[in-house]
Amino acid sequence: MKSSARNQFKGTVSAIHSGAVNDQIELDVDGLKLVAIITQGSTQELGLQVGAPAIALIKSSSIILVTEEGDVRFSARNRVKGTVDAIHTGAVNTEVAIALPGGGALTAIVTNQSCDSLGLAVGVPVTGLFKASSVIIGVPA
Repeated sequence: MKSSARNQFKGTVSAIHSGAVNDQIELDVDGLKLVAIITQGSTQELGLQVGAPAIALIKSSSIILVTEEGDVRFSARNRVKGTVDAIHTGAVNTEVAIALPGGGALTAIVTNQSCDSLGLAVGVPVTGLFKASSVIIGVPA
């Protein structure tokens, strides 16, 4: 599958929690749990069931970066911890590549000012946060 989304995670559906309108889909990506909220119609149309292969897509602009969680609580269901692997600075925004334990990667786009204020540099531990509603689920054709 080709997509403009920088973050693409292939995994297996590990749980489906049905609601009145939306379903919560849990995807296991080599031990990393990602959560998506999609409509029940989408769950049915995609043929999602526990054990089925699926792909999670997350736009890099949907990723919020934090370097210290401390006592702060976040409503974002997805929290991916890693280490800054590369930084590419543009005129306004910075692309931050995060190496994940076990081999994957997560890419975030943040403003240059945010990159500076967070003290981001190669090797710095960082957590990528994103809402379950920001995850798009696809299935292999």
